[in-house]
Amino acid sequence: MQGLTQTLQIQLLDVCPTFIEEEKTGRSQVWNSDVSFQKGEKIQLVAPSGSGKTSLIHFLYGLRRDYAGEILFNNKNIARFDAEEQAASRRQFTSIVFQDLRLFREKTVRENLEIKRMLMPFHAEDRIKDMAGRLGIGSKLDKPCRTCSYGEQQRIAIIRALQQPFDFLLLDEPFSHLDNANIRLALELIEEEAALRKAAVIMADLEPPGLFKPDRTLNL
Repeated sequence: MQGLTQTLQIQLLDVCPTFIEEEKTGRSQVWNSDVSFQKGEKIQLVAPSGSGKTSLIHFLYGLRRDYAGEILFNNKNIARFDAEEQAASRRQFTSIVFQDLRLFREKTVRENLEIKRMLMPFHAEDRIKDMAGRLGIGSKLDKPCRTCSYGEQQRIAIIRALQQPFDFLLLDEPFSHLDNANIRLALELIEEEAALRKAAVIMADLEPPGLFKPDRTLNL
């Protein structure tokens, strides 16, 4: 995983989930096609329920391999990554906001954010307070995560994903419980952080959020 440059890309070559019916993939612009995501791009993936939106995000992150075809990261098939390569990819090159968030509910908000930052820090510790303040959850830092609303937890998950280096930021319905004002604030922060890294933002959602202005929109 050494010596990677700004030419980084993810390629999907005839990828299709093995568990989705053919009639649901026939009109897809992603499944059973050759698609590439370049570093620096903003991509919107739009998918109705049951089309494999979350599955695709998990495929790209290397969590699941129940698909036909190949996914290449910088020309290497991610299904063939060994444990060290997979860990390095997630620490250095790919960050994610899961749809189900995957926060540690009994730990404080600050502890949830610090866990990620300490694994592979991109920012100094004081940036956590700054980001939390910008997204309206500064007063929650020392509260248990379980005491936060779902919308607050979504903002925590977004901030957590921004604590590490990345070339690709994967977002799975990151704003489902946020109003437009909070979506705008979160998007501004996401796009600023992606610009710092010259990174790609790949957002999957049920429909395009009007505030996100992608370079490309692909329908699953």
